[in-house]
Amino acid sequence: MLSQLDSLRKYTTIVADTGDFKTIKDLKPTDATTNPSLILKAVQLEEYKPIIKKIKKDYKNASISEIYDRITVAFGYEILQIIPGRVSTEIDARLSFDINKTIEKARFIIKQYENLGISRERVLIKIAATWEGIKAASILELENIRCNLTLIFSIEQAILCAEAKVKLISPFVGRIYDWYKKHYDYQQYSIDPGVQFVTDVFNYYKSYDIKTEIMGASFRNTKQIIALCGCDLLTISPNLISELKINYNDNDIELALDKNKAKNLKINKLILNEQSFRTKMNNNCMASDKLNEGIRLFIQDTIKMESIIDN
Repeated sequence: MLSQLDSLRKYTTIVADTGDFKTIKDLKPTDATTNPSLILKAVQLEEYKPIIKKIKKDYKNASISEIYDRITVAFGYEILQIIPGRVSTEIDARLSFDINKTIEKARFIIKQYENLGISRERVLIKIAATWEGIKAASILELENIRCNLTLIFSIEQAILCAEAKVKLISPFVGRIYDWYKKHYDYQQYSIDPGVQFVTDVFNYYKSYDIKTEIMGASFRNTKQIIALCGCDLLTISPNLISELKINYNDNDIELALDKNKAKNLKINKLILNEQSFRTKMNNNCMASDKLNEGIRLFIQDTIKMESIIDN
């Protein structure tokens, strides 16, 4: 009898959503994702403080921003010594509305990885899926800098990312669930709204044979995860991975998202330009609320991290 985690792995790549090396060693995921909140949490652990001290010593004349980037790369490098796949490293969220500075920052981060002997194919640059972020990613992808467009809450974001030919997108299941739970009687929905959204994106992508990978993210419970079995990737917090690891079913988990079935669906193609994208995002209260909130929270954690560095 297989655990729920082993059953999921038959259909989906499992990604660890953490910056803690020890946890990653225990969980043995294929890939790993980080963000400012996860890095902030990790650097406050006693065992990781020497990383900050060494980088501050080696680059004592560098700006706080550069030291912050070097710390995130240092964490990514250590993670890549443990996992066989890729790590996602996030761009400063304060650049979410600046195309040129996002591109400049991504190039700097990739260069640091390459200086450490890491090929760019093993790194995904995480960028918030604003209009500007997606445009920056389209340029970076032409330079073989792979991008993970994060904070995806609308089909318009997903479609624009596909047109930009980004490597991967991260639709946020749990945050969508949170929003509907707060604003509506979410129990009226036959399917969890976050799960439904990722399902819709999956079906759209596969029906048009779009190569951009879909990585479901931000889960609140294992039920949401199991409901997306078959998604290209799922990035899961350590506590939920552990829960899946110790839970067993009498039968294997059923394939919920089937790309072969999705290819036969007749889904209308949505054509977007900047005006229509911005208008639809503005009219989607959930998507605009959660995108802006996500950017704000990442900025707050980046500032906290910089305060730690500066002390």
